[in-house]
Amino acid sequence: MTARGTGKRILTIVVILAGLCALAMGAETPQPSAETDALPHPNAGPSQPGKIVIAHRGASGYLPEHTLAAYAMAYALGADYIEQDLVLTKDRHFICLHDIELEDTTNVEELFPDRKRDNGKYYAADFTLAEIRQLRAESRTPRRFEPRLDGFRVATFVEAMELIQALNASTGRNVGIYPELKQPAWHREQGLPMEAPFLELVMRYGYDRPDARIYVQCFEAASLQLLRTELGSQLPQILLIGGKDPAQALLQAEGLTQVAAYAQGIGPARGLLEQRPEIVALAHAAGLQVHPYTFARESVASRYPSFNAELRHFFFEYDIDGMFTDFPDAAYEALHAETP
Repeated sequence: MTARGTGKRILTIVVILAGLCALAMGAETPQPSAETDALPHPNAGPSQPGKIVIAHRGASGYLPEHTLAAYAMAYALGADYIEQDLVLTKDRHFICLHDIELEDTTNVEELFPDRKRDNGKYYAADFTLAEIRQLRAESRTPRRFEPRLDGFRVATFVEAMELIQALNASTGRNVGIYPELKQPAWHREQGLPMEAPFLELVMRYGYDRPDARIYVQCFEAASLQLLRTELGSQLPQILLIGGKDPAQALLQAEGLTQVAAYAQGIGPARGLLEQRPEIVALAHAAGLQVHPYTFARESVASRYPSFNAELRHFFFEYDIDGMFTDFPDAAYEALHAETP
């Protein structure tokens, strides 16, 4: 990238983040207007996109995860898709939070010391959106960003979608969303089923076609199957696969063929591919894309001389279709560099 291009990108980030500082200080949840309800199909894209960069919880390598500022920075740093982890509040609002508990990334213990459950944890499902609005969003990784700096708030999914769609309109880009339903079985036990209200919400915002710029991800196959078979969703879906066993049934040819019945791809932990790179070819043979997680500067595998080398190896040697990263700028550079 030229110095001029780098400077322009930095200026874009500064402008976006400056505007978001005021927004993050406690704006009301945007409500879809009559115009929003009638949105044209946003962010329509090819059914088989090229290799993509997925901003893991936004630009979480630089700013507190799942804040509007982190999403805006990820957008400016070149992400193709921006991830939103979703949980439900007591009054059934989708908020962007990686955990079903609040204590790791907010100051909930400071503001609501008596609201923890018997196990000592503070669950988002026990709080209303108005109460969530009072919390400060904090960085879970102090070495990356000052964790207690005020001015950041927990974002709603509506805010995240509206921000990305507005940026698409103003920049002419075509950045997609990549929401994850977090522990839907647990939410259902709390009387907060996620799948139907989630599908209704994204369809209201125009994500209602197989080629929409969205991937719906989940670790629970049952939730993706419910969306596809019972609720009739045609949206692209990704089954997340964790664990440390690269020989698990899901990652065999038969298991991947079964996944292809309700998903367009898999999101395996990157270590699974490192141990067994042929998983990518098996998934492609089953018609599945492969989007491993999570790549970060602090956790480069020892076999690689640099972060860039690791990213390029996964993109071009393992031939993955996309990657989740806390540093979307690094992945963008690795993917689009003219030379290794």
